[in-house]
Amino acid sequence: MKDQDCIFCKIINKEIPAEIVYENEEFLALLSINPQAPGHTLIIPREHHRWVWDVPNAGAYFEVAKKIAIAQQKAFKTESIWAHVEGAEVPHAHIWIFPNPKTPGDKADLAGNAERIRKFI
Repeated sequence: MKDQDCIFCKIINKEIPAEIVYENEEFLALLSINPQAPGHTLIIPREHHRWVWDVPNAGAYFEVAKKIAIAQQKAFKTESIWAHVEGAEVPHAHIWIFPNPKTPGDKADLAGNAERIRKFI
């Protein structure tokens, strides 16, 4: 199920470009266009679900979040990775995973940060 008006569904359908760091059959991880820190990643289910709690395979969802967090620890040389469960601003379930906002680096360098993360996935 997709929502024609949902920006994340449009990204999943490749109608809108995004800096994708990871994807599998169920989930897609992309960099935020409004990052809190370098490498700020949003993890979204491919199926449109309003809230994280609506995602049927929550265990697999959080395994992807863990995979991204571990890659960020290595990519940005920090143990401090923050997470935030979202769904308010964009009505599509998403998990924010990002290094501590004080982590050095250029948070606007989406392509460079995506490459750094992908190296460790």
